[in-house]
Amino acid sequence: MNEIEAITANSQESQGSVEPGQVTALLNQGASFDGKLTFEGTVRIGGKFKGEIFTKDTLVIGPGAYVQAQIEAETVILSGFVKGNIFARRRVLMHPPAIFQGTVTTPSLRIDEGVVFEGASYMPKA
Repeated sequence: MNEIEAITANSQESQGSVEPGQVTALLNQGASFDGKLTFEGTVRIGGKFKGEIFTKDTLVIGPGAYVQAQIEAETVILSGFVKGNIFARRRVLMHPPAIFQGTVTTPSLRIDEGVVFEGASYMPKA
């Protein structure tokens, strides 16, 4: 199994810390990856990903993306397909044409009209 560590420890020393909202990695359409993804900053997935995703920051899953994963993040913004469980410490936003199958645990959940949501949601007190 491949493992990517997108933590920018070495580059932070030479280039400063990751700015909030800064995209630090991109897995675009036509690309696929199986494994574990750990990162700081914002990562955008537009291709295929299968595995586990861990971050203290933001994960963006764009339209056309196919993700089968266990996700733990601060914020998840979803417009693609996700099958798995999401645990977000701050919030989850789902925009069309998103399709979600699984369980979401987050203190703040927004599901826009046109999103397909098949699963359960748990909203613990913040």
